[in-house]
Amino acid sequence: MKKLRHLLALGGLLAAAAATTLPAAAQEPVTLKVHYHLPPTSFAGTLFIQPWCERIARESQQRMKCQIYPSMQLGGTPPQLFDQVRDGVADVVWTLPGYTAGRFPSMEAFELPFMMQSPEATSKALWDYAQLHSQGEFKDVKPLAFHVHGPGVFHMAGKPVRTMADLRGLKLRAPTRLTNKFIALLGATPVSMPVPQVGDALAKGVIDGAVVPYEVVPSVKLEELAKYHSETDSHEAAFYTSTFIFAMNKARYESLPADLRKVIDNNSGQAFSGQIGKAFVQADAEGKKLTAKNTTNVIAASELATWKKLGDRLATDWVKEMGGKGLDGAKLLEDARALVKKHQDAAAR
Repeated sequence: MKKLRHLLALGGLLAAAAATTLPAAAQEPVTLKVHYHLPPTSFAGTLFIQPWCERIARESQQRMKCQIYPSMQLGGTPPQLFDQVRDGVADVVWTLPGYTAGRFPSMEAFELPFMMQSPEATSKALWDYAQLHSQGEFKDVKPLAFHVHGPGVFHMAGKPVRTMADLRGLKLRAPTRLTNKFIALLGATPVSMPVPQVGDALAKGVIDGAVVPYEVVPSVKLEELAKYHSETDSHEAAFYTSTFIFAMNKARYESLPADLRKVIDNNSGQAFSGQIGKAFVQADAEGKKLTAKNTTNVIAASELATWKKLGDRLATDWVKEMGGKGLDGAKLLEDARALVKKHQDAAAR
């Protein structure tokens, strides 16, 4: 019996050694389940997620590929995506920390009003900021990228937005806790909901409009549901943006062979975050084309000066609130602004 156990153990060691020495072509391909909330035809899918999957397949010599599940095809709701990747329901997800209000407080610094003008520069800044201040919040997953989208736009069913007065009494969809607070300061009633619910809510009159970037337009058919599109002056910082995370299940990442982990590492990080931000600029341009038959106006810089004072008030309140959570809100905001400026200045050189 002792000899038999010895032979079985030896056999197991030999099998393991043989597995590690198999040529790459003979190893079982790795399939990553990629889950997100928008349709496969969304710009996020076509300009960012699908290209990422194609790159990791190519750079791994087809030893690693994606099985993509758009539109929440693996089940659940958009706010559950983070837990799905943490728990292994999905291997990779794309989602918004802001969909679970209060869970990722440090990230909210970038969701304060008038923080972003360049999605590419701000996405790089967000990655750097997360390495400084947010690692504890994301310790249960493997972050691949942090990024923001392009400038928020008012998409209105009944009338355009030119001044704060135009917002009084209206119900507006907003994506995050701080954007909801800012919408309320502007005089409207904020209604929090994930993007996939916006089209139905507009069609049924549950909301009078929505604040989203142009890239969302085709995903919820805003070119049909909204007659008016009100942008903020392009020379000013956007009145809002949202933060996103592209993340991988930590155990899944750690289980990969070293060369496949390197492929993932080569397609994640600060530069990749900036690439996603840049892709969203292209997505905005494409989305805006679909609204050409509707009415578009620009909210003047002179009007936005009043809005900025309200934004400053919200930032002051947020700093105090973070202090109550044991966080140095002033430091978080200072670092966020400094990193955004650093990357914007670098892009301008």
